[in-house]
Amino acid sequence: MGEVESSRSRPRDVVLLGSTGSVGTQAADVIRRNPDRFRVTGLAAGGGNPDLLAAQAIEFGVAVVAVAQESAVSGVREALKAHAARAGGARAGPPPTALTGQPPGPPARPIPPPLRGHGLSDAGGAGRAPLPTVLAGTDAIAEVAAWPADVVLNAVTGFSGLAATLAALRAGRVLALANKESLITGGPLVAGLAAPGQIVPVDSEHSAIAQCLRCGSGGEVARLVLTASGGPFRGRDRAELAGITPEQALAHPTWNMGPVITINSATLVNKGLEVIEAHLLFGLGFDKIKVVVHPQSVIHSMVEFTDGSTIAQASPPDMRIPIALALGWPDRVPGAAPSIDWTSAHTWTFEPLDENAFPAVSIARQAGQAGGTAPAAYNAANEVCVAAFMAGRLPFVAIVDTVAQVVSEHDGRAGEAVSLADVRAADRWARARATELVAAWGQRTHHAVGTAPKRGGSAG
Repeated sequence: MGEVESSRSRPRDVVLLGSTGSVGTQAADVIRRNPDRFRVTGLAAGGGNPDLLAAQAIEFGVAVVAVAQESAVSGVREALKAHAARAGGARAGPPPTALTGQPPGPPARPIPPPLRGHGLSDAGGAGRAPLPTVLAGTDAIAEVAAWPADVVLNAVTGFSGLAATLAALRAGRVLALANKESLITGGPLVAGLAAPGQIVPVDSEHSAIAQCLRCGSGGEVARLVLTASGGPFRGRDRAELAGITPEQALAHPTWNMGPVITINSATLVNKGLEVIEAHLLFGLGFDKIKVVVHPQSVIHSMVEFTDGSTIAQASPPDMRIPIALALGWPDRVPGAAPSIDWTSAHTWTFEPLDENAFPAVSIARQAGQAGGTAPAAYNAANEVCVAAFMAGRLPFVAIVDTVAQVVSEHDGRAGEAVSLADVRAADRWARARATELVAAWGQRTHHAVGTAPKRGGSAG
């Protein structure tokens, strides 16, 4: 968490990856309200919401837009033209500026040609600037991650964000990291590529820790304490978790997040991922990273120092606060979100995590301590299981059970230096094995239903 150039000295150019998701739209709100601090130069998204992506591109006057789904290109093209027409013509964004305040990296690449002929050019008549270049395909988001900018916010969901994280780091950009999966799965590969201060966390917990660490030296830190809301099923034992539906799991009590992160919060897998992330970001051993349940989600995490002092960071559960801090690091952005109302009474409670009902954190510790590609297997298996649960093909309690089995069977490069090929191989293997286990659950359920005694009919 080294220091970089103050964001108050000049506006920062920002690339938003995952701009149409929960974090991306909140980041756009922060930037929209602070035009003297930030300018958007590039956007990227999966392609599922082409209208919103196009609206953002025209509003911010970006030079490039990327979509992972090639099938979304035509929809993005039409939406860009429609929004440009409503806005009175596409507006040219500010010219990208060179990165400053970072260790020297590879020189910024010239603007690349559009991939596979998807570039949009609209001469549009006098006074109209061309529409953004559109890149599409599996490599498009990584292309935009290396676009000339000061900060790249990676809010892509899941393992797919790893390539973008690596591209941004190699290009020398400051990486505001919301895609924790890329750090966790890439592990030492990502951490070793980053220069001091180049990765700034967006997760509220790690943002809180970064702020608290300003209160002492590294040698004075006793432990990190990550807070967890406990999710919608806090207080239930394992037996009470049977029969949980996706609708129930998506009803988070305090946070408004995307579906994958919300399900991960319900299983506590998200907190397990955050434990690994904290280890990689701050360099403390797993024995010095604790988890405590704090249902109100106002204390976002704490740092305990060797003299017995504990420093906590408190704010309402609003992601715009850590997003704004990551974009402006090391400076704060005034008015990022409303502060705590100290004129009202508050009660904040803390309780230990029930790891019998929610073993995801302990499984994550095991994966993190094994190192190598074990965290990649943990993440990949979970992504498969969450999709299966959402589709009604896997019970809620079986999500973590399946992840645990995949991690226990993992025999990859644990504890060794890993390459990108190793990570991808572990990801493929874990997804395939999790898919097999999910199918076995389906067969078991089908068998149980098919052989169950029939109900109803005449008695006796």
